[in-house]
Amino acid sequence: MSRPTDRFEGTSNYIATDDLRIAVNAAVALERPLLIKGEPGTGKTVLAYEIARAMNAPLITWHIKSTTKAHNGLYEYDAVSRLRDSQLGEARVHDVRNYLKPGKLWEAFTAPNRPVLLIDEIDKADIEFPNDLLQELDRMEFYVQETDETIRAEVRPIVVITSNNEKELPDAFLRRCFFHYIRFPDVETMTAIVDVHFPGIKPRLVSEGLKTFYEMRDTPGLKKKPSTSELLDWLKLLLVDDVDPETLREKSPNKLIPPLHGALLKNEQDVHLFERLAFLHRREASRPGT
Repeated sequence: MSRPTDRFEGTSNYIATDDLRIAVNAAVALERPLLIKGEPGTGKTVLAYEIARAMNAPLITWHIKSTTKAHNGLYEYDAVSRLRDSQLGEARVHDVRNYLKPGKLWEAFTAPNRPVLLIDEIDKADIEFPNDLLQELDRMEFYVQETDETIRAEVRPIVVITSNNEKELPDAFLRRCFFHYIRFPDVETMTAIVDVHFPGIKPRLVSEGLKTFYEMRDTPGLKKKPSTSELLDWLKLLLVDDVDPETLREKSPNKLIPPLHGALLKNEQDVHLFERLAFLHRREASRPGT
């Protein structure tokens, strides 16, 4: 079994840029939550999994929904079950701990080994959610009223918080975090990412595929730009269908929409945009003298 480590250098499955490695290690050294922002599909959530893997640490995940409250991360008290058990004369009713369900922060604070705690998509919750966690994340402790005890982290967990920028986060919360924005990968980084997922893939297919992919992302008027994860899905389909790289290279008016584009374009507005561009190119090509 590999030993725990305090440094993150990326993993064999995750290409981490220099600035991302610096950000992760800075947050660990400062013992502050690492707040990660970036386009959907740029690997924000996966980063926490890979930090845990690289540091040989347990991973605790808290996926936030619109209905999630900060107290859910501490614990939940099931008063209804306790009342029912008291009416039935159950012996367990005398110990209130039987009706406390530890939340993800409780799990992280009491873990025997320093864990990685992922608070995923924090901006999905109510605007007050981050502020309600300020004290707990700052002091790494919270009070349980029902048992009159304080749950305290003996070793501070590595906290990774992701956001898709759906809501602005409070300044007081931001001050307590180390912030990093994952920029969309350039061609060189993306080539390395593709190579990790598809070792031995034809270089020409990667070259032509990436050229088509970035041209699509740069198309004016695109509602949703295809992401890294969607590119990987598309390349997988190209491999399964054994698509010739020359098919991607061809730029005739009828070939403006790439094959299997449903992996890249995820709404009808963007499909119609490319259909419209193809129509305009065909009309331009059919004019005399062109």
